[in-house]
Amino acid sequence: MRRYDPLARNVLGGPLETCSLNPLTGWFRNGCCETEGLDHGTHVVCAIMTEAFLAHQLDVGNDLVTPRPEYRFAGLKPGDRWCVCLSRWKQALDAGCAPPVHLEATHEEALVVVPLDILKTYAVIAKDP
Repeated sequence: MRRYDPLARNVLGGPLETCSLNPLTGWFRNGCCETEGLDHGTHVVCAIMTEAFLAHQLDVGNDLVTPRPEYRFAGLKPGDRWCVCLSRWKQALDAGCAPPVHLEATHEEALVVVPLDILKTYAVIAKDP
């Protein structure tokens, strides 16, 4: 897989790590939560899916569980890692159901909306992608 930006940084200031290769995630479907100007959703938060988050997103019209093969999307289940839209993660935070975050794989762009101290309260030590 090709990295869009090999110099991309995570929220901790280090190199951006891979979020998930199975399921294959990212705006560029390269496993990384990289972004660029056409990514209006800003898919930069590497989140670990939970039942509560998936149910909340379905309730607000963001169906992350139904497979959509035309978008190379198999549907998500609890435990999957996925590059979540920044606004959707913040929406879930405000609703009290934000999923855990892999900080090393979350793009620094997330800090524009969510302070690092808040992201750290949701941090997990991630397994290999």
